[in-house]
Amino acid sequence: MKTEYSENIIKTENLSYAYRAANGEEPGELPKIVLDGIDLEIEKGTFVAILGHNGSGKTTLAKHFNAILLPTGGRVLVAGMDTSDENLTIDIRRRVGMVFQNPDNQIVANVVEEDVAFAPENLGYLPEDIRRRVDEALKTVGMYEYREHAPHLLSGGQKQRIAIAGVLAMEPECIVFDEPTAMLDPRGRESIINIIRKLRATGKVTVILITHHMEETIDADRLIVMSDGGIMMDGKPHDVFKNVETLRGTGLDVPETVSLIYELNHCGFHLRLDALSVEECAQEIYSALR
Repeated sequence: MKTEYSENIIKTENLSYAYRAANGEEPGELPKIVLDGIDLEIEKGTFVAILGHNGSGKTTLAKHFNAILLPTGGRVLVAGMDTSDENLTIDIRRRVGMVFQNPDNQIVANVVEEDVAFAPENLGYLPEDIRRRVDEALKTVGMYEYREHAPHLLSGGQKQRIAIAGVLAMEPECIVFDEPTAMLDPRGRESIINIIRKLRATGKVTVILITHHMEETIDADRLIVMSDGGIMMDGKPHDVFKNVETLRGTGLDVPETVSLIYELNHCGFHLRLDALSVEECAQEIYSALR
């Protein structure tokens, strides 16, 4: 099957998506538009965070990246392959794996290592290759010692790590994390973000993080802010978070470090708003006080 070559792992062209009400529309009622003309290119090997309030369209966008949803307008290309071509769906999903909010929805086996092996087995890999993939994936997420445990006895954070291992075992080119920390406590959240940082550091996999937690986006190469089905901002986190008033006007906030500096500047300081990390923020305040 012929595909269009692309240097980007994912490209959307005028992507639109609308859905109908579950019980159908009233006469004359139009479908609800969730995505409205999205043009987006995501380079291979980058860490891209997509931020937005509930209902902004970020999860709907994520589900287009591996053909869970198909466009109602425009198109989506994954490594040059059009997601609307049903003959390419399996190959697209080999390239782009997804991790969702609730790990219980992704765990299918009664033993951890069997769950991680599920996708490679269904893709037809040889047993020795599956063994290697499972062991490497479990070690990457720090769950190798739990390989013979029952998933349902693990904590929420541990289950999410198993779900990530299941995706890693497919060795995809891109992993989309759709609010993977939304159901976790702070300790569980930190463990998942550390895994994302580790994957990003290898440069071997493209990481797309969908979130509404500001702090999780600080280390991204690129931050995309969505609102009302469109892209409102797109740039480096340091540049995006300078727009405090604009972000707050759309129901979002900024990292606590930026919020602190913003308030200090209203009290007469002249601090950089792009000091995102705790260390950068502390150094900026220290330098001003000196």
